[in-house]
Amino acid sequence: MPSKKALVRRPSPRLAEGLVTHIEREKVDFDLAVEQWEAYVETLREHGWETVEVEPEDDCPDSVFVEDTVVMYKNVALITRPGASSRREETAGVEEAVARLGCSVNWIWEPGTLDGGDVLKIDDTIYVGRGGRTNAAGVQQLRAAFEPLGARVVAVPVSKVLHLKSAVTALPDGTVIGNIPKVDRPSLFPRFLSVPEESGSHVVQLGGSKLLMAASAPKSAELLADLGHDPVVVDISEFEKLEGCVTCLSVRLRELYA
Repeated sequence: MPSKKALVRRPSPRLAEGLVTHIEREKVDFDLAVEQWEAYVETLREHGWETVEVEPEDDCPDSVFVEDTVVMYKNVALITRPGASSRREETAGVEEAVARLGCSVNWIWEPGTLDGGDVLKIDDTIYVGRGGRTNAAGVQQLRAAFEPLGARVVAVPVSKVLHLKSAVTALPDGTVIGNIPKVDRPSLFPRFLSVPEESGSHVVQLGGSKLLMAASAPKSAELLADLGHDPVVVDISEFEKLEGCVTCLSVRLRELYA
């Protein structure tokens, strides 16, 4: 049976100091951010996901973006080596969490860098964004870890946004969605659907037709609903100020062995 576990991590009190690369810095309301995070976690639970809270890293401002620290494929957890050196302390607690869940653990080693936000999995195809946070050595090490397990790894360029999944995610049928101005090469994906808002590019598949989406993308939600999907909307405005989205606030573990 597929598993429905999700790693999450409580925001650091230093959240407002988090990195911003492609947008202007805005003031972050920490108390509101905590409320939004708690609502996000509760939404996962309401849709059948067992949340596993990773030990907080209060001295790491970006640690709430737990997706960047590990990439899952089947029962293997690939602990990343984030492209921003200030984020590398975030991985230890995540490694402990996935080990407790019985995962086989591998690592990205120097000189490789890889952020989990640069990895989009569609069945056994793994797209990995080669951009500001993930380098060629990181792509090669991800390929070496997962191709022997049956994955097909496809590297794609990322230059207009922070991570690959800042530009594109996928619907349950495998169609890739994105906001055209933010996608380097839409033609690299076999099926691509343009959405009207940048944050409409970000969906988490909750199960069945349900898609977790940000409240900042009402037109995209309307489009996807018209195509037969069921948007589940959450407000993550404080995390969007730090280039965050619905995907990066959790790591979904769908294929853990019983």
